[in-house]
Formats: sequence, structure tokens, C-alpha cells
Amino acid sequence: MSANDVKDPNRRDFLYIATGAMGAVGTAAVAWPFIDQMNPSAETRAAGLPVEIDVSSIEAGQSVTIMWRSKPYFIRRLTTKELSEVSKVSLNDLKDPQAADERIGGSEVKDLVIVASNCTHLGCIPKEIENGAEGWKCPCHGSVFDMTGRILRGPAATNLPVPPYVFATANKLIVGTTNPEDA
Repeated sequence: MSANDVKDPNRRDFLYIATGAMGAVGTAAVAWPFIDQMNPSAETRAAGLPVEIDVSSIEAGQSVTIMWRSKPYFIRRLTTKELSEVSKVSLNDLKDPQAADERIGGSEVKDLVIVASNCTHLGCIPKEIENGAEGWKCPCHGSVFDMTGRILRGPAATNLPVPPYVFATANKLIVGTTNPEDA
């Protein structure tokens, strides 16, 4: 041992600590790209997140299309006449019986319908029609859905799906969750 080592032991300790710290930083710098590549892409993360929509500008009788999870969804504000027409449809006349009021709005909003806009037969996008209770017709194979997305006739066997949603307020719709705090 030299005289300097006995006089200044902190110098050697500092070199050990500095070398170890640099090794840890270097290991982390090399490992980070491998760890980060396991995370889902931004597009994948965004595809599943809830979508917030201001529905105050949707007028009675108007439909808008939104995207959630890379799929289109119809949002339609029903008129008083349309609400009356869909309530007249007998459950016995439906292929996939479901009450209209189960598919309309929430506790505060009683005139909005939110349904997937892909036909349940082969996935085509129905065109909007306005003929009594009829709301959408699939141009590919002729399935006809009422204003709430219930199948009236045609090859489709099930109603247009209703996504999970909640009204945070009367004008703020959150599609993709049943809990307003999740958005």
C-alpha cells in the first residue's frame, strides 16, 4: 500500500461507486429499448380509450358517426315521431326481441341512440333511411333496422350492438365506459 491510499481512502470508494453507477446507467440505457418495445403502440392504446362526445349540437332527426376502437358508431337524436314509431313495433315482430327503451339514451337523456354501424350479417355499413320506424337499411343484402338498431327484416340475425357508454352530463356522452370517472 502506498502512503496516498492510507491517507485518502475516500478516493478509492468514490471510484468504486462511480464505476458501479456508470455500469447501472449503461445497463439501463441498453435495456430500455427492449423493455419499451413490449408496450402497445400509441395507435393501439388510443383505439381502446373512451371517446368523449358533445351531443348538444345533434338536433332531433340528425345522425352523426363517431369512431371508437377503429369502428364506426351511429349516434342519432330521435324525434318525437320516431320515438312514437319505435314504441309501436311489437316485440313479436322482431328477430332479436329487445324493448326500444332499453336501447335509447340513459336516465337523463331519453332521445339518443348509440349503435354500432356495421350490419350484423356481414359487416356492411347500413344507409340511413326514414320510413316510419325504419332507420337503417344495409345496401348489401337488404337487412332493415329500426331507429334504435333493432333488426326488422333481412338476413341479419341480431340487432346492431350498443357499445358501453355513459352520460357524464346531459350534453357529454362517453363511449367506451360505463363509469364517467374512467374517461
